[in-house]
Amino acid sequence: MMDEEQRKLLGAFVRARRESIAPDAPTRRRRTPGLRREELAARAGIGVTWVAWIEQGREVRASAETLARLADGLGLTRAERAYLFTLAARHDPADPFTRAATEAPPAIVALVRGLAWPAYGLDAAWNVCCANEAARRLFVGLFDGLHDIGDQPNLLRYIFTSAQARALLPDWETRSQRVLAEFRRDYGRVLGDPRVAGVVTWLRENSAVFRTAWDQQSVLAREGGLRLFQHPQDGPLRFTQHTLAEVERGDFRLVVLEPVT
Repeated sequence: MMDEEQRKLLGAFVRARRESIAPDAPTRRRRTPGLRREELAARAGIGVTWVAWIEQGREVRASAETLARLADGLGLTRAERAYLFTLAARHDPADPFTRAATEAPPAIVALVRGLAWPAYGLDAAWNVCCANEAARRLFVGLFDGLHDIGDQPNLLRYIFTSAQARALLPDWETRSQRVLAEFRRDYGRVLGDPRVAGVVTWLRENSAVFRTAWDQQSVLAREGGLRLFQHPQDGPLRFTQHTLAEVERGDFRLVVLEPVT
């Protein structure tokens, strides 16, 4: 739920963005800069009352669909759109797997590039924000095509919806359950992130296994340990997994797989 401060911030943000937009057909005499409320409402395809109430910080809660139309009408950038939905305490109905406006921290990118072992970075939604060639070879299919629902690979989507992931992980049943329990621990720290919530919503709708496991409420810390793979070209592989959090951005993770010989 939104508190009073969130409503005020949301209203001020929407008004500022509205007033920064030049009208399509400017007239000679306008009392206020930018678009009028009725002009924004027409652009967004919503009622002018909603625009007024949101800007006034009233104790109302617009639906996610209404906010999405408002964001489109305002022509918000990805960062601005994420900010709007965060303030409104709503989940953006847009594709949760689109590339985040914030790229991987330089420290993670540098380590991933510098390591010979398979290494990759994860953001708060467990999108793979960077990966070296060894990781791209290991995770068969994760970086291929990306279907038609986004432009960034997502580790959870891969594990729970990809046939190639099931073939790659000989212990898929237990491994997928553990991965989800580890994700839930991270999820508790980023409840206000609409992209993370969008990933959960999408997977609940598209994977019965994920939906059942999610409802079981299992939580585990991200720990190292043995990880098994059955690679289609390289055969059986064994790694020890190491996971590190980025110091300045705690919502990013570096994952490294050390070969076991």
